[in-house]
Amino acid sequence: MEHHQLELIFAVLFATILAQPLGRRLGQAPAVLMTAFGVVLALIPAVPHIQIDPKLILPLVLPPLLYAAARRTSWRQFAENWAAISLRAVVLVIVTTVAVAWAFHLWYPTVPIAAAVALGAVVAPPDPVAVSALAGKLGLPRRLVSVLEGEGLFNDVTAIVLYSAAIQAVVTGKFSAWGAFRDFLLSALVGVAVGLLFGWAGSKLMQWLDEAPWRVALGLLLPFAAYGLSESRGGSAVLAVLVCSMYLTDAATDFSDSDYRLVGDSFWKITEMLVTGFAFGLIGLELSTVMRDAGPHWPRLLGGAAVVIAVVVGLRLIWLLSTTAIFRSWWRTRDKDEPYTWRETVVTWWAGMRGVATVALALAVPFTTDAGKPFPGRTEILFTAIAVVLFTLLLQGPTLPAVVRATGVHADTGAERALERQLWTRVLQAELARLKEISTSEQLPDEVYERLRTGFERRLAQADPEAADSNARMHTDRTLAFTKQIRAISNEVLEAGRAEALAARREPGVPPDVVDRVMRRLDLRGSGG
Repeated sequence: MEHHQLELIFAVLFATILAQPLGRRLGQAPAVLMTAFGVVLALIPAVPHIQIDPKLILPLVLPPLLYAAARRTSWRQFAENWAAISLRAVVLVIVTTVAVAWAFHLWYPTVPIAAAVALGAVVAPPDPVAVSALAGKLGLPRRLVSVLEGEGLFNDVTAIVLYSAAIQAVVTGKFSAWGAFRDFLLSALVGVAVGLLFGWAGSKLMQWLDEAPWRVALGLLLPFAAYGLSESRGGSAVLAVLVCSMYLTDAATDFSDSDYRLVGDSFWKITEMLVTGFAFGLIGLELSTVMRDAGPHWPRLLGGAAVVIAVVVGLRLIWLLSTTAIFRSWWRTRDKDEPYTWRETVVTWWAGMRGVATVALALAVPFTTDAGKPFPGRTEILFTAIAVVLFTLLLQGPTLPAVVRATGVHADTGAERALERQLWTRVLQAELARLKEISTSEQLPDEVYERLRTGFERRLAQADPEAADSNARMHTDRTLAFTKQIRAISNEVLEAGRAEALAARREPGVPPDVVDRVMRRLDLRGSGG
């Protein structure tokens, strides 16, 4: 049976790779395609049921994905949008949990309120993985994406505390509102403390490590370590990973170099692709577990699932419209970008997809209470949770690009290009100032200094012609065709050298590591390194 599980995992990972070009061709996010692929596999009787301990899903999936997401953001982005993020990541999660619990209890009167609250906490938070995978590539305004990702990253902190308190109330028969509030504060404090500890220690250790692969490897392990320690100490594991990751990202200026950035970017791009694909494939595969648990009478559960879906989706729209109307004037005074409009609100509403966190928490609901009785409503909770996830991923996910196009919401590319031009200008000014200092201290001849200065200006013009001055731009225009021809010839010449080196690798008596060193230097020459 174990080798069948391994084959299934490899099939999902292989499908993840194929989903990238297929998603680009179809105009769909690979995460949506992987969810559909998992559902198809789950419905094939010959495919074995996936057997992964639900308690291991989040610790295995979230740390690398949260770290990858944190590398694309900063403390400042969250600070600039703290009000909108807090309203959704805390208040909206609580309101949704209560509303879902009320509706679920009305539909299933035999299910205790505490069990219904557990379901509400499970389906309340939009998933950070789903948001990053689906909403981050649609050309949305940067502020809108930042708020969506911030909501997805931080709302699990609130949801997991509510979930834990509800599960404990059902299992033990005891509940304390003050205890739940105390656990929330303690969870946040411990999570922040653990995240800061690992972030600080990791940044110091990375300064000591002088090889890019070593630093990247450490960056992979630290999120897992922060998650594990925080969870074992009663803290928010998600918050610990976020704080650790953002600390390391902010401190990277102290130890990062071009090798670290190149190796790290490639490594995390591959890691995020594979882990995201596996996570969403797993969501679809778990449908077989849910159907097996529900039995042949699963159609009777569709009504309750539809009610919860309506509450989750409808309440999010009502909440966003209300808060947008209330806070629009405040956003207008503080944002340089356009203020929130009803069009952006519609996109934000439709982007509230659930994902792997919801599935993992639903599967982790205990089978029995401390009294030895079956956990009340477990089958209904599990079925409803997977129904909410599949609805949001397989209906909202594929149609989100159409909603974005219909509303006309898009980033202000003109303003972004202007900002990029300003940054290129600052880069050139810093380079020329440093060149002037070196020229003075080293007493460089005037012709050497002028040649170096002209070279930096021309490189800027090639990287971003709009940011260059008129003289450099004119020179770039005149030499662009010539440069392309030279580059094409150089690539052909270097390719001949690479072919000769690879041929030598197959010859007896030639050490492969020597050939690999030569190949690396050839590749660096080809990339301008």
